[in-house]
Parts: sequence; C-alpha cells; structure tokens
Amino acid sequence: MIKRAMALAALLSPSAAFAQAAADPAGSGPIVAALGWLQGTLLGNVATAVAVIAVAMVGFMMLTGRMNWRFGATVIVGCFVLFGASAIVTGIQSTAAVTH
Repeated sequence: MIKRAMALAALLSPSAAFAQAAADPAGSGPIVAALGWLQGTLLGNVATAVAVIAVAMVGFMMLTGRMNWRFGATVIVGCFVLFGASAIVTGIQSTAAVTH
C-alpha cells in the first residue's frame, strides 16, 4: 500500500523538462563559452558594483529633484530584471511545464 502511494506521488509530482537534459549541439562550444562569459560579466562583482552605484546616483538625483521619477524607476526596475533574470526564466519554465 505504501509503495503504491509513493509511486503515485512520484508520477504526480512535477519533474524537470527533458529537453533541458540534452547535451549542447555539436560545434556550440565557443558560443556556450561566450554566453557563459557574458553571464558572468552581467551578474558578477563588477556589474553588481556598477548597479549599486547607478541606483545610488539615481536615488540621490531623485531626492534633489534633478531627475524624472519615471526614468529613475526605469533604472531601478531594470536592475531588478537584470539580477532576477534567472528566477524569472525559472518561473516561466515551470509555468510552461505545468501547462503541457
């Protein structure tokens, strides 16, 4: 009885998409390496420092009345999207996996 319940739970639980487990296509090594470098650059220490400085500058300019609030909000939302991109993509993939 317990084994049947465990098997049923395993069948009904969400699983990772099988397309994600596939290996990279032949000849894509340099492209994958370049994209890995780009991801490391966009999400690394330098990018984090630049984003902190940008948000601080926007906040200071907004406080002193020298910047449009809409532009300042756009910069801050852009930083959230940049650093939350992996979580956003994971959420989209999990939603797409549920609908299929």
